[in-house]
Amino acid sequence: MAIESTVAEIELLSSDVALARSGDEAAFTRLVATYHPDLVRMARVVCGDPDLASEAAQAAWAVAWHRLRDLRDPSRLRPWLMTIAANEARQLIRSQGRRHLREIALLDPTAPAADIGVAARIDLANALGTLDPRDRTLLGLRYLAGLDSSEIAREVGMSATAVRSRMSRALDRLRRELGDA
Repeated sequence: MAIESTVAEIELLSSDVALARSGDEAAFTRLVATYHPDLVRMARVVCGDPDLASEAAQAAWAVAWHRLRDLRDPSRLRPWLMTIAANEARQLIRSQGRRHLREIALLDPTAPAADIGVAARIDLANALGTLDPRDRTLLGLRYLAGLDSSEIAREVGMSATAVRSRMSRALDRLRRELGDA
């Protein structure tokens, strides 16, 4: 049954992509509703700022609308969109002349010890902020989009070996920043 559901979802996705390619705004709206949260998360990883991430995701949809005919394989829609969102986030960072701005949630000193997860998330956000936006893009494509190194390489125009090497160095930097090295 789950396989049938997956096949049905792929057919619906292919149908929506085909309709959107022909200019069907309702089909494109369904794609936006499905993938917008993923694009915002990807942009947030790249730029670190929730407002810039929202702006980048919006810009990514404009690009996607105009370039949807360039997408050859509808099953690759999600990684294609996430790559566009990452590129838009990097462009926004450059255009604003800053690396990133991060909002840091303050810990409530009276909160129970279970809030240690919040501290870990803050530490991770700070550590990610030390990385180059291109490295954050690679990590986002790997851990948010679930792509392997050869898929990432195809999306960003690098060799799979270069992707693995760059991701390894970025993860090493994250471990050092987090004190796990």
